[in-house]
Amino acid sequence: MNSAIATRLIALNHEFYARFGEDFSATRGRLQPGVMRILDSLRGDESILDLGCGNGELARELARRGHRAPYLGLDFSLPLLRAAESHPEQFPASFHAVDITQPETFSLPPATFSLITAFAAFHHIPSDEIRLRLFRAVHTLLTDDGRFILSNWQFLNSDKLKARIQPWSAAGLSPADVDEGDYLLDWKRGGTGLRYAHHFSVEELSTLAEQTGFRVIDSFLSDGEGGRLGLYQVWEKTPR
Repeated sequence: MNSAIATRLIALNHEFYARFGEDFSATRGRLQPGVMRILDSLRGDESILDLGCGNGELARELARRGHRAPYLGLDFSLPLLRAAESHPEQFPASFHAVDITQPETFSLPPATFSLITAFAAFHHIPSDEIRLRLFRAVHTLLTDDGRFILSNWQFLNSDKLKARIQPWSAAGLSPADVDEGDYLLDWKRGGTGLRYAHHFSVEELSTLAEQTGFRVIDSFLSDGEGGRLGLYQVWEKTPR
């Protein structure tokens, strides 16, 4: 995928979450089972960077569990970030408006976080070039003994979700413009919209991990119908 097409797809999702952020947030009032499974594995003292933090529900759940270390959430959607501001005051959380497709803007010191999460965020990142830049930034920000945990939407595992796939012509593009695994899906709550999503395979994610200095230590399906609408992976830095 060339950079101009990637920029158009990023802009498409920016427009979607600016217009439908509040409606989207209303559908995300609780965490997915896979995320809860991850939280159950935490000690409570991990310093956390949450990429694509959305409406802050992860921070609220961490506060309910008595998490003791700082949390930083990054997202580009101002409507979602406004919802995130309602976290408990006693929890050391902060949120910043940052486009995670531009990791050079993070301005964070290296080896700062013992846990970096990206729940339901990376499937909105187009092109291997941008994904590799972002994963390398994650590698830099993670402590040597830290973990990177991500989940990605497995919408092709649902006939209902597959019915929401739209032709690329609806966004002024053609199939030749995009990569294998790229899709355009509709939205019909509070109006009609379109957003870009990539359907990752286990093998594709594992290759990206290897290319950016990680190894996959756990991989599982969870969430939604049949418990298979979210692909979760836990990565750690490859030993030197």
